[in-house]
Amino acid sequence: MPTLEGWTLWLHIGAGTVAVLAGLGALVTTKGGWRHRQAGKLFVISMGVVVATVFGLLVFNPTTFRIILTLVAIFSGYFAFSGYRVLSRKRSGDDVDTIDWVATGAVFVACLGLGVWGGMWYLGGQSFGIVMIVFGTIGVVFATLDAWTFRRDGTDEWMVSHLQRMIAAFISTVSAVSAVNLTPILGIWAWLWPTIVGVPLIVYWSNVYSTE
Repeated sequence: MPTLEGWTLWLHIGAGTVAVLAGLGALVTTKGGWRHRQAGKLFVISMGVVVATVFGLLVFNPTTFRIILTLVAIFSGYFAFSGYRVLSRKRSGDDVDTIDWVATGAVFVACLGLGVWGGMWYLGGQSFGIVMIVFGTIGVVFATLDAWTFRRDGTDEWMVSHLQRMIAAFISTVSAVSAVNLTPILGIWAWLWPTIVGVPLIVYWSNVYSTE
């Protein structure tokens, strides 16, 4: 009979699968259209379940690997959350709320810790430290940019910010799925290839929707 930990793991896997499919749906549908909005909402909800369940799995069995997965989940969840929150601040009179600052601070601390920890692993001869450094650095950079934007009372480039963060969340979700299934074959590249493929996509959509 499945244990509570087992059910939590299956819920985590199911939510991750839905997030990948919903994220793909949001990417291929017309931006701003009904299908795009519905796929985006499902993606954000699924990511929320992914983050919540990974914390549950950590409580059940706080191994080193699950600690790393939790930090990566914070990284992934923040992109989905901040991408959604950008839409609520797209009008000039909309203000940054406390929850935005809390989320930004949390991901900054989590990713800084992930990056420093990864650096220690790499110096100790463990190649997986590279993955931790890459994810940690990306998270710190985006958190810093968001904090800078908050202090400037927002940005006119809300569509670009939304797309950047949602695509980044999708990339990190695909990375987790790839890591679980392809690490025995690709090693650390199972974690990194979605970023290598996805970053040009972020650049492309940023250029398409930039107002400058």
